[in-house]
Amino acid sequence: MRNLNFYGALTLSTLSGCLWFLAVTPFDLSALAWVAAVPMFMAIERTASFRRALLLGWWAGVVETGGGFYWLIDVMRRFADFPWIGAAAVFLLFCATRAIIFLFFTGAVLAIRKRIRVPMTLLGPIVMVSCELLVPQLFPCGQWISQAWNPLVIQVSELTGPLGVTALLMMVNGALYDLTLDPRAARYPAMAAAGLLGAALIFGAVRMRQIDAIVARAPTLQVGLVQPNFAYTIDGEFSRDEALRQLAALQEQSRRLEKQGAQLLVWSEGSFPVAVPRDFSADFSADSLAMIRRGFSAPTLIGGEMYDAAHEDAFNSAILLDAHGKVAGHYDKVRLLAFGEYVPGIETFPWLRKFLPAGAGRFTAGAGPGVISLQGPNGDWRLGPVICYEDILQGFLRGVGQLHPDLLVNLTSDSWFGADTEPWEHLALAVFATVELRVAMVRAVNSGVSALIDPNGRVTQKTYADDPYRQPRGADGIVVTVPKMAGGHTPFVAVGNLFAYLCLAVTLALLGGAAARAGRLNNTHRRSPAALQ
Repeated sequence: MRNLNFYGALTLSTLSGCLWFLAVTPFDLSALAWVAAVPMFMAIERTASFRRALLLGWWAGVVETGGGFYWLIDVMRRFADFPWIGAAAVFLLFCATRAIIFLFFTGAVLAIRKRIRVPMTLLGPIVMVSCELLVPQLFPCGQWISQAWNPLVIQVSELTGPLGVTALLMMVNGALYDLTLDPRAARYPAMAAAGLLGAALIFGAVRMRQIDAIVARAPTLQVGLVQPNFAYTIDGEFSRDEALRQLAALQEQSRRLEKQGAQLLVWSEGSFPVAVPRDFSADFSADSLAMIRRGFSAPTLIGGEMYDAAHEDAFNSAILLDAHGKVAGHYDKVRLLAFGEYVPGIETFPWLRKFLPAGAGRFTAGAGPGVISLQGPNGDWRLGPVICYEDILQGFLRGVGQLHPDLLVNLTSDSWFGADTEPWEHLALAVFATVELRVAMVRAVNSGVSALIDPNGRVTQKTYADDPYRQPRGADGIVVTVPKMAGGHTPFVAVGNLFAYLCLAVTLALLGGAAARAGRLNNTHRRSPAALQ
């Protein structure tokens, strides 16, 4: 292969990054993800310097991350009061850090292919899956998000988790790249890739029909999702009048949705404006301004803060009030958002707090996943509450699946992030949970997107995304019909990320083989007569 000059290779890497983020919502050009890696492959393999190749691969990741997470700049400026230059600097650091996935990918691919003839059709998927598995992320995401609206493709998540979708994408990208290098040599790997892709799509079609048949026979529950469209303060402090106004809006929508047939009402994360003690056991009395179920009687799952005065702990909780106003159970959020709900290292380095907005880092993590029992019209329902981004954390969701909930209930607030991109990305990431566990999910989101996702990962009903800070709208909500289907009886829940760990084992074996071959070649070179002359 003829080497490219640096600027030509940089253009190709930039093109790959652009194709990747354009494949993801809100752009939704998902077909681009099937070819996005090809320009980067050309760039890194047609660059003479290994260091330059690493830079090019990393740069593709920077561009991809920048195009997908650009909304972080506005978040930092609006809520952390960062100046433009400070927000941009932190954003670039975030992009550079997340792009380590691509840096590791490039280094591993080049190290292996320099010594071992492995087609990119095979190497691309196993190495990218390994890198997405190993590199921690503040906002977990991968190439798989690009296929969120393609239900046939994402059904393999039941077997492999979403990293199986990444593997399919990189397999096709690798096959196309191999065909550009040597069509004759690549024909068999390409045929194998086509066969595997076809098998994955056939599996998806068969499983979707099977699941739809089960859903058609399942008991149902009418769930009212209240979307208050509140503009919260970052420290959670607001006036008594504002608290009463917010509570009245929640109650008004709850009454409306109950009249439309809602048998369970769900309020969004943190929407109840009064912190309640850990021993909270029943709704407030009718003469209290804090009464929750005023004018309606349906069981209600609220998002609010619970406090333990004895231990000075606060919890981000979901609390279920039954048809009699008694607390039927509660769940405390386990996976807190770093630098928002908790601050890593704050106890060791208390001086960090002076750089944070007031109210940040005040929550304590819950003990673990849980289910809450709801006495519904069709018997007992096991609700699996997940708060905020817990609905996209595969390891955590596997733990929820092992409790076999009949319905996932996500309480979220995405109001900090604007209406254009992040709420839709969050929804796109959430659809994979329903396939992994084979259970429906309802999402009550403070400013949208509230939605029903069926056990096949299809968004069957949804609202909209609102920016309550710039374009405020009144409180809203929808009633959705959810099927009762005990979740968690899937290979993914049984074995977790076994597929990804197998990819990692193969990657390490190939790297070991490449290193051994390099060592043998070096020894041969040192011992040859020519080397002694």
